[in-house]
Amino acid sequence: MSKLDYCFSNDYMVLRPDRASPFDLLHLLFSPKVGRNKAVDCFTSTEIRSFPRRLALFLNLLLQILLLSLAGPVAAIGAAVELALNLIDNVLHGKMEYPDRSSASYRSLTGLIDRRVDLDRSISPADSRHHAALCVMASKVAYENEAFIRDVVTRRWQMEFVKFYNCWNEFESAYTAQAFVFCDKAGPDAELVVVAFRGTPAFDAARWRADLDPSWYKVPRLGRAHAAYTHALGAQRNMGWPKWVEHVKGKPQKVYAYYTIRDAVKGLLEASPKARLLVTGHGSGGALAVLFATVMAYHREKAVMDRLAGVYTFGQPQVGDAMLAMFAERNLDRPKKRHFRFTYAGDPLPRLPGVGSSAHFLHFGLCLHFDVSYNLKVIVHASLLEINRAHALRLRCILEFIFGGTIGVRTPCRRHCLNNPE
Repeated sequence: MSKLDYCFSNDYMVLRPDRASPFDLLHLLFSPKVGRNKAVDCFTSTEIRSFPRRLALFLNLLLQILLLSLAGPVAAIGAAVELALNLIDNVLHGKMEYPDRSSASYRSLTGLIDRRVDLDRSISPADSRHHAALCVMASKVAYENEAFIRDVVTRRWQMEFVKFYNCWNEFESAYTAQAFVFCDKAGPDAELVVVAFRGTPAFDAARWRADLDPSWYKVPRLGRAHAAYTHALGAQRNMGWPKWVEHVKGKPQKVYAYYTIRDAVKGLLEASPKARLLVTGHGSGGALAVLFATVMAYHREKAVMDRLAGVYTFGQPQVGDAMLAMFAERNLDRPKKRHFRFTYAGDPLPRLPGVGSSAHFLHFGLCLHFDVSYNLKVIVHASLLEINRAHALRLRCILEFIFGGTIGVRTPCRRHCLNNPE
């Protein structure tokens, strides 16, 4: 794949561990001319004079190369482990049958570690916690196969399963994004339409690599966006984010996540006048969720955005820079707060990709952080380019009154919400 395949942006940097030779890696250490390095896709005139930054890219490339080399063995070991655990689980539950990977009883490692799938019935739909409670379970169930998800949604939750999507990545020529859509009720009576993106599976080393990858594109009017999540969500070679694209010609099963799910959501909302939209995901699924909503705003999908009830992410990695943060906050958090980012204790996922500077990646919006004792700390990322300190402090007082506990205000120059608040 040539550099031109990536050049839909006027400013970009994409690491290419798949073609990095020992010479390219050494060249990265000793020469600032990264634009001439085969291991880095960017304009040929690009230079990085900071040695610590080049060293960080060098180490990141080494780690990505290692993960790519381990992807096959790790996937094979993971498949064997999950099969064995499901066989043991069947025996313990009195079912003397060989596990079927596509059946509604087959669980991923995530599902075997934490078997909870039922909704908290003490939280009614009228409760302010209902959306978050529904989204956290949907994000968890998203790790399972289609039959399992369908069974949980229809039989356990008594809701309407719409469809499971396995989506094509134009840049990696692979299926790297999965999501499912469901409604709380059938037909025009639906009051909620929920999109849940799957995070990185436990034994998918190729997706671990994508989470660690600090590559980015600067999208006009939007800002710098994480390249791996941009690819997975359905960006197009040489075009980026056009408002409309055709599915892969001659291969209708190869659909793009953003475009296919967006069209499905629009159809559901048109058929259900009272319905509102929730978007959710855990880990990389959370990154896809917030980018999905942000790109809809980028395309001025006003009819959908007006009915967006919330974007709930759990352990979400960083997805963009300060410009993207301001765009997202303008569109997701006005006229009211709709982007809620949950983090827990020392979870490393929110710290990813962790290479570069806050000029490329940072967190934004409202962070609801739980420590190991499940004490809540609400941290607000307040962009000083948009609101002054007085407004930030006023917002802090309001949120302290609503949520209780300690609330910190952060600016885009900070690394992430897990730092101690000022």
